[in-house]
Amino acid sequence: MTDTARIAAPRMRELTFRGIVLGGIITLLFTAANVYLGLKIGLTFATSIPAAVISMAILRGFKDSTILENNIVQTIASAAGTLAAIIFVLPGLVMIGWWQGFPFFTTAAITMFGGILGVLFSVPLRRALVVDTVLPYPEGRAAAEVLKVGAGSREGGEESAAGLKIIVVNAVVSAGFAILTQTKLAAAEAATYFRVGAGATGISGGLSFALLGAGHLVGISVGMAMFAGVVIGWWILLPILTAQIGVGTGTVEALAGTVFRSDVRFFGAGVIGIAAIWTLLKIAGPVIGGVRSALAASAAKRGGAVLALEERDIPIGIVGAASLAMLVPIGILLWTALAGGPLEASAIGLIVGSLIFILVIGLVIAAVCGYMAGLIGASNSPVSGIGILSILAASILLVAWFGRAVEPRTTQALVAYALIVTGIVFGVATISNDNLQDLKTGQLVGATPWKQQVALLIGVVFGSLVVPPVLNLLGSTLGFAGAPGAGPNALAAPQAALISALAKGVLGGNLNWAMIGYGAIAGVAVIIVDEALGRAGKMRLPPLGVGLGVYLPMAVTLPVSIGAVIGWAYDRWARGSRDPERAERMGVLTATGMIVGESLWGVGFAGIVYLTNKETPLALVGDGFATVALVGGTLLFAVLTWLLYRRTMAAAR
Repeated sequence: MTDTARIAAPRMRELTFRGIVLGGIITLLFTAANVYLGLKIGLTFATSIPAAVISMAILRGFKDSTILENNIVQTIASAAGTLAAIIFVLPGLVMIGWWQGFPFFTTAAITMFGGILGVLFSVPLRRALVVDTVLPYPEGRAAAEVLKVGAGSREGGEESAAGLKIIVVNAVVSAGFAILTQTKLAAAEAATYFRVGAGATGISGGLSFALLGAGHLVGISVGMAMFAGVVIGWWILLPILTAQIGVGTGTVEALAGTVFRSDVRFFGAGVIGIAAIWTLLKIAGPVIGGVRSALAASAAKRGGAVLALEERDIPIGIVGAASLAMLVPIGILLWTALAGGPLEASAIGLIVGSLIFILVIGLVIAAVCGYMAGLIGASNSPVSGIGILSILAASILLVAWFGRAVEPRTTQALVAYALIVTGIVFGVATISNDNLQDLKTGQLVGATPWKQQVALLIGVVFGSLVVPPVLNLLGSTLGFAGAPGAGPNALAAPQAALISALAKGVLGGNLNWAMIGYGAIAGVAVIIVDEALGRAGKMRLPPLGVGLGVYLPMAVTLPVSIGAVIGWAYDRWARGSRDPERAERMGVLTATGMIVGESLWGVGFAGIVYLTNKETPLALVGDGFATVALVGGTLLFAVLTWLLYRRTMAAAR
């Protein structure tokens, strides 16, 4: 078929009003869930596949619905769900005391501007990294398969309906158990701390379906890497460090917690930092070479040709003009952040330098993150490592300009400014990471690229409007660990805590460089082990996963590792079933339902705390019931997990 004939051929419905509305509704739910989950454990879940399943189940009621319309819905929802990762940066502004809450317009603007640049910067990369490439794009291909299975057949319709039912049932059970823990009738965490010689350590694990589901989705390799981090941080490093201090008159739990926060997490930061640098170094050459050669080949092959609709991007002239135009509102945003503060006298120079930083670093990050998404999937891409490197670069540049001999208020302003600039860069990273994955899905189902790119921009706007009120609700009720006024239900916000701590340490001159250095050395050792395992054809231990295992509290990482083992066992069963791909998809939807249910309840619980002004508004029993709640809750959690997976296995058959 000629290009002219393809252009003239009638097209299926694609970018429709109802698709945009449905994508916006799913965005509201999944963004809220991802914000909560990311603040709780430092991980977010991929929203493309569950959004596609929900879209297919709902749009089946319309006779004229199409696979391309469903693709637009999942594109909008995935962009917004991914943009929730901005919470890895912005809570740091509250943690350092610069913000008392999350001002709606400023928070939305930081999120939106970075996200829009992420879409625009990745448009020129589509042909290089999506079309003319051998990159596997595992999640993009998986989403395309889900859309194809559900398109226009009775069998596909039945699967999408069954998938939606699995999500709903698992979400209800997950939320129900979370509610039970808030009544104190079941324990939310099982933990014990004890002496190891002169030192101290412990074992703790959260009874959380969201953590279990997250483990299933990240996979056995990442799960075991995180468990290796637990072993290194909690059972090797912590006993050694606490032995040097001694328990004294305090409790074992208090000593372990203090040393973990002051030393072990910075060791983990060193592992994460060196792992992020290694990842970027490994892919820098292929990214540059692949983009250069593919763009040259595409220009030579298609020079002067009329492109079919399936090959049309947003025109490059519009992309370039829009990218430059975006620097104006970003500059205004940065001015509002500096006006009236101790840095106002240097505002012009700071803003110009920051715009250059965002433009140059943003373009590099878009290519790097797009390549990472194509190589290992958007969910597994180390975008948090991008945030860490960005904050270090921004902070070091500010130190080079201002030095460290400044007033504490000026230092605080510099930290805040570095976080705001990093927030914009981080938006570029997360969206470009997701964008090319979605465009791969679109390519496989015959979508129109420019319509998908417009849908991505719509998703960015939707997500940007959802993030600030959810952050405000969670921050004003549950709070963030280590921030002023944090209550017993405080969210760990691990990446935000780390990024803000790094900025404060670099600009204030009191960063725990010793532990970061030791962590970097350990990171090099982990990289060597991981590369050796790869060459031997064994299961890999991603260094970033190991670093997160060291950095995060064990109550978070241990359930994720257990969930990874359960997911691995389920996938082994699925591969031996009559329809392995369908069975594995059902497993993904099971884990997604677990995450969505508890996460949405977490947002709802924050609202209850806000309305009642009580930290435990649903408690029905006191501390005397703790032992029964621990034993009974653990048994109930195990039984419910077994029943949910058995039910999924039955549906997959």
